[in-house]
Amino acid sequence: MQRRAFMKGCLALGASSVILPQVSILEASEPKSKTRIFFVTNSYNLKHENKNGLTKLWVPLPQETLFQKVSDFKFSSNATNAYVTDKNSYKARTLYAEWKNGGEKLLEVTYTITTYERNSDLSKATASTKYPKDVAHYLKPTAHIPTSGKVKELALKITANSTTPLDKAKAIYAWVTENMYRDNAVVGCGLGDAGKAIEQNIMGGKCTDISSVFVALLRSVGVPAREIFGIRLGSSRYSKACGSSDEKGLAKITGGEHCRAEFYLDGAGWIPCDPADVAKVILTEKMTLNDPLVKEVREYFFGNWEMNWMGYNTARDFVLTPMPAQKPLNMFGYPYGEVEDEVLDYYAPAAFAYSFNSQEKL
Repeated sequence: MQRRAFMKGCLALGASSVILPQVSILEASEPKSKTRIFFVTNSYNLKHENKNGLTKLWVPLPQETLFQKVSDFKFSSNATNAYVTDKNSYKARTLYAEWKNGGEKLLEVTYTITTYERNSDLSKATASTKYPKDVAHYLKPTAHIPTSGKVKELALKITANSTTPLDKAKAIYAWVTENMYRDNAVVGCGLGDAGKAIEQNIMGGKCTDISSVFVALLRSVGVPAREIFGIRLGSSRYSKACGSSDEKGLAKITGGEHCRAEFYLDGAGWIPCDPADVAKVILTEKMTLNDPLVKEVREYFFGNWEMNWMGYNTARDFVLTPMPAQKPLNMFGYPYGEVEDEVLDYYAPAAFAYSFNSQEKL
């Protein structure tokens, strides 16, 4: 079997406007808290019975924000072609690779992530609902995030006594964390079909399901909101449910994908939330909303993020570039691959095949 030469790529992240759009001025102020540094390795060795079929792979890459800095990005592959792009409607950073011949399909991606504890000053929020264009985009419905019908009816009921966007967000967060629960039987992170969940009263799910209901309810009453798809990187100070690693800071994060959420307040910017991890702590620790740990986590995850996690993108119901067989794509929190238009199961990393590791600098 003839082996193709490995192509390599590295990017000086501060110099690449293609994959690193400027951080929005709408972000909150520069964090001052302690940093955490993680070295991430993503390895791919794609498997399929059609060894000679045209094989394509799209890999989600981390965002660059005030709370998450990317450095030393490199990749090596025996792909016929591989490059980084953000040509899609959400500017989701993507590493695309394709193999046109037989043999192994190998790719390794490495980078360093520096994260900062993320906190919000809700006292800066105003009651204004005049949003910039890029923020107002996150008021629009998508196939999985409807903002009318039963979704809006429920949101109006939940926020009946709320007068400001912050009041509405607090009421919806309280409702979601009181009524939704984690269902480990759901595959992966869940489909995040907020319309189906509310219409059929399906209150159990995984992180995408819970975050998507939260986002849909907020959008339907005029509060911009979005999911952020990403992956856990290391240990949590609250619970292993929210992230873990060994004593040397090594975390095997294959299957550690996790969806969080944000909503926007004039004057305060994008506010981080994580109602899904409240539900996960309840299930994992076998607790209720009345237990002290759950109360602490529930309060913390409205306006704060423990940054043992990194975000990829906010994309929902969109089309990747180059155009894949599955379009639109529901979300982009997992690697997406296909062989001759047959979509690989990204929820099954061993069969796909891929593996991820994160090493924290202690």
